[in-house]
Amino acid sequence: MSSEGRKPKVLAVDDDRMNINMLIGLLEDEYDVLAAINGAMGLKAAGRTNPDLILLDITMPDMDGYEVLNQLKADPLTKDIPVIFITGLTDAEDEAKGLDLGASDYVSKPFNATVVKARIRTQLRLKEQADQLAAYAFLDGLTGIPNRRSFDDKAAEGFERCLRNQMDFGLILLDVDHFKFYNDHYGHAQGDECLKAVAHAIASGIGSEEGMAARYGGEEFVVLLPGVQAARCESIAESLRAGVWDMNFEHAASPVADRVTGSFGVAAGKVSASNSVEQILELADAGLYACKGGGRNCVTLKTF
Repeated sequence: MSSEGRKPKVLAVDDDRMNINMLIGLLEDEYDVLAAINGAMGLKAAGRTNPDLILLDITMPDMDGYEVLNQLKADPLTKDIPVIFITGLTDAEDEAKGLDLGASDYVSKPFNATVVKARIRTQLRLKEQADQLAAYAFLDGLTGIPNRRSFDDKAAEGFERCLRNQMDFGLILLDVDHFKFYNDHYGHAQGDECLKAVAHAIASGIGSEEGMAARYGGEEFVVLLPGVQAARCESIAESLRAGVWDMNFEHAASPVADRVTGSFGVAAGKVSASNSVEQILELADAGLYACKGGGRNCVTLKTF
């Protein structure tokens, strides 16, 4: 099982249905196995399902494994997915070509079940280690939640996936109301504790499968909600607003209430080629500005 409590997802791409069935039978107890019977289907499945690892045949009609690998590595959504070639080719030059293109490993046909499983485990372990190391660069040092860099990357990936699959996309921008007054009244050390508490309330208040919370800068946070419809985005924002209120974090200097509150601008809708993450952020910011003009400690939804 993965650290997320689920089976790792393995995508097998092979035009030979017998090979596909053998791999499913071999791996289904340990992995969630998906299958594609040609290169085009494999690319579509990889972009849609974001597998943890891809098993890829080299010799396929229309689009061979080398071309599939090229396109996988050229796509920001799939470039970091480890790929193991499963092939009947035995020439060292063929193996070198695949490794040069970015393949992680090779397994020869007819394949040995023990070898296939061992190499899959190795590549998944290496990817998990690399992901853990990379994660440190994407966390906010104060609050421990994802930082602006992490948000920018995940937002671009999520937007592209929603665009490809004609899905909804939502963002929430939130601001701690009158945080300058808080710092001036309680001091910066207590201000840091306030931001940590708000970050915890936001991060714990969204479902991990629905979205990601990040520190956007200063006292501003952002929630990424790919695939979530506008009404649900607004509902999540209202729940988060209530969560900040329920912290009951004293704010004697606030004109809004005797405790820390937040204002939430929401932007949501079905994405198209005419949209961009930047435009959606601007729309969420307009909602946040409307909250501030309307007394703060509220939610304003803007749709596109």
